[in-house]
Amino acid sequence: MIRFIFKRLGYGLLVLFGVIVVVFIIFHALPGDPVSMLAGQRTDIATRESIARELGLREPIHVQFLLYLNDLLPVSYHEDTPFNRKKYEYNKLFTLGEDHVVVLKKPYLRRSFQSNRRVDEILLENIENTFILAFFAMFFATVIGIVSGVVAALNQNNWIDHLIISISVFGISIPTFLSAIIFAIIFGYYLSDWTGLNLTGQLWVTHPILGEQLHLKNIILPAVTLGIRPLSIIVQLTRSSMLDVMSKDYIRTARAKGLSSINIFMKHALKNAINPVITAVTGWLASLMAGAFFVEYIFDWKGLGFVTIKAVQSLDFPVVMGATLVIAIIFIIINIFVDILYAAVDPRIRLTE
Repeated sequence: MIRFIFKRLGYGLLVLFGVIVVVFIIFHALPGDPVSMLAGQRTDIATRESIARELGLREPIHVQFLLYLNDLLPVSYHEDTPFNRKKYEYNKLFTLGEDHVVVLKKPYLRRSFQSNRRVDEILLENIENTFILAFFAMFFATVIGIVSGVVAALNQNNWIDHLIISISVFGISIPTFLSAIIFAIIFGYYLSDWTGLNLTGQLWVTHPILGEQLHLKNIILPAVTLGIRPLSIIVQLTRSSMLDVMSKDYIRTARAKGLSSINIFMKHALKNAINPVITAVTGWLASLMAGAFFVEYIFDWKGLGFVTIKAVQSLDFPVVMGATLVIAIIFIIINIFVDILYAAVDPRIRLTE
């Protein structure tokens, strides 16, 4: 198990390195002058040179990549100056030479071109809302998807089964950004007086007198919209898995022994049919965080996706690069967790060395 985890972590680091290379190449291929974005068009030459030197923009491209990689690494090598101590907020491990040190620090994602704030601070402020949105969307998709899949399996080949499958196929087919627009217009605008739902809004709303108040209704539309695609897949997975389990010999044996249908369903069928659904649920969580970008933008939900799209519009490259790396790390961690969880739930699965 330990060897497997370290092996997957090694593969994950290789994937992350590939993402860093791609992000770095795209950053340098896109139009725009980072110095002008960060300092403004009318800044004096000395300030512009200082910014260019800090970002390493006057160095060859391979040196710029090494500097960027050095910024991202938690253990890195820097010149020990007051400026660097304030910039990286590092803890010194040991000294190399007269004025260079190997340090332990948070990954430095650089600063926003628009606000000049640290990118990691911007992302940390907004990633919580994306996690909350993804969790509610996955909860909705899991509960409704499993129930609908079981109902479809128990009513195989009748009109209920055909209706549920048809709806799930439609849910898979429609793009998330399109369903978000449809849900926002219908339930958040035209039917808002009947539904009581807002077109836009946050989970916590600041009242001038009462302070911060929880508004759970504001998460309903974005969560339902984001959960439609995984819900549709969970419905079909649950149905097919239930039909497969219900055809097994041990189910027929249980029926021959006179066990009730409820007993067979709860203790034998559902427990064994749920394994592929668990894999889908955990695997979709990372996908939901990445797919939440347009949903957050349409519903004005202040999360990681909303901030990233705003950064793309304003050519705020460090924020876009930082968000891309964060999503990549989430994918890697969750994929490793899914493999371990699947092996723990299903004893037939053995982790290969």
